[in-house]
Amino acid sequence: MNKFKDLYKLQKQAKEIKDKLQNTHIEADIEGVTVTVDGQQEIISVNISDSAYGDKKKVEGNLVKALNKAIKRSQQIGAEEMKSVMGDMGLGGMPGM
Repeated sequence: MNKFKDLYKLQKQAKEIKDKLQNTHIEADIEGVTVTVDGQQEIISVNISDSAYGDKKKVEGNLVKALNKAIKRSQQIGAEEMKSVMGDMGLGGMPGM
């Protein structure tokens, strides 16, 4: 019966983390190209400042770099949240965690 209780607790914590990540916004800026993603790697906004315009290839490259930077940070935040929950449940020593 204790395993069911633990499973329920884990499901509840996973939902709380999902909600928290959805409301966490991460911003990355590369030379006037600003991208905002949430903790679930959904794009919230893209802003290209007037000063960033000019060379189309450079703007496109900066957009890709900003997206990758924001998504990577979002993944790090998500992993930190999951690591915290796993530690709370006594599973912090699992490989890859």
